[in-house]
Amino acid sequence: MNDSPPQDPAVFDAVRARRTLLASLVIVGMGFTVLFPVLAPLGREIGLSEIQITFIIAASGLMVFLSSPVWGRRSDRWGRKRVLLCGLFGFSIGTALFNSVLYLGLSGALTGTLLFAALVIARVAHAAMMSASMPAANAFMADITDAESRTRGMGAAGAANNLGAILGPAVAALAVISLLTPLWIMAALAFLNGLFVWWFLREPPKHFDTPPAQQRMKYSDPRILPFIIVGVAMFTGMGLVQQTMGFRFQDALGLSAADTATSVGFAMMLSGAASLFSQAVIVQRLRVAPFNLLRMALPLLIVAFTIMATLESQLWLTVAMMIQGLGMGLAGPGFMAGASLAVSASEQGAVAGVAGSCGPLGFTLGPLIGGIMYQAAPTLPYAFAAVLFVVLLLSMGWLGRRVRTHEPD
Repeated sequence: MNDSPPQDPAVFDAVRARRTLLASLVIVGMGFTVLFPVLAPLGREIGLSEIQITFIIAASGLMVFLSSPVWGRRSDRWGRKRVLLCGLFGFSIGTALFNSVLYLGLSGALTGTLLFAALVIARVAHAAMMSASMPAANAFMADITDAESRTRGMGAAGAANNLGAILGPAVAALAVISLLTPLWIMAALAFLNGLFVWWFLREPPKHFDTPPAQQRMKYSDPRILPFIIVGVAMFTGMGLVQQTMGFRFQDALGLSAADTATSVGFAMMLSGAASLFSQAVIVQRLRVAPFNLLRMALPLLIVAFTIMATLESQLWLTVAMMIQGLGMGLAGPGFMAGASLAVSASEQGAVAGVAGSCGPLGFTLGPLIGGIMYQAAPTLPYAFAAVLFVVLLLSMGWLGRRVRTHEPD
């Protein structure tokens, strides 16, 4: 895989690079969300329990958590484009592998423990490669933005990702043809996205101007610790909801597997649209410090989880997901920009990997917690998330006093 040579900063077209990166992130967003409306009903179709289904997501989330910091540091050494390509092509190949195992399960060729083990192995292998995409993309955005425009740049990246999050569930609606149809379509789109990036995206020159930092960044680094704490908690709540909402819709509304995928997909589309509005309109127009964006997001998320725990109609569950999307749309850019601004230019890949792994850690803890709690009581996961976020909101003053911004040398 031959990359373009480093470009002279004078001739590097930052506007074109930004547009190419954002277009690519739309497809990445689609890939991350297309599975959630489909996996819960699909897993039940092949005889898996709720805990087994959520364990598959948790295992892949754990692998992304472990791999993201590694890929982030690799992007400091290898270049952003090369690592991004590893993630895009890895996603395509991994999705095809996972889909093949699911097909064997639907056809009856694999059943029981062997099927479950094969799905876990396929999804973990898939996660190990796809985890390269977001650290490289976020570090790329940090390279082509200055401190003043960093939050808006991260907001634009989040908006592109959330546009994909809207389109992903729309693709999931094709489950009415076959439960595997949406996943095969995403495998093909991810491959085409890799070709698009390979051809059009140039390596940002800033990466080559600053030698990479040699020390591994720790989660306990005091510069980023407040953002790590808030990020892990937020993504745990988000992972809990996204992986149990399929069960909630199917059980509360008495839907079939295909109807569940369609209904949850529509709710996730609206959630993505609300998140897109936050990132494309509110974040871009308001000059708000990153940590203050997190403060604004938490009350919205508490309201969303409270509605999920107390109301069962399709209308209110959908409204709750929209409110959650609005809150996460504010929180995402605040989280990534705050962590990025806290460290030096030579540590952007490392911090993108560490911060980017908070989502996967949340998607490891959230599905496990949600799956166990859902079997005990369908409303328990959302009540737990609401209480967690109330505690987090009460802690924001203490965390905010520890936020620092890196001063350039």
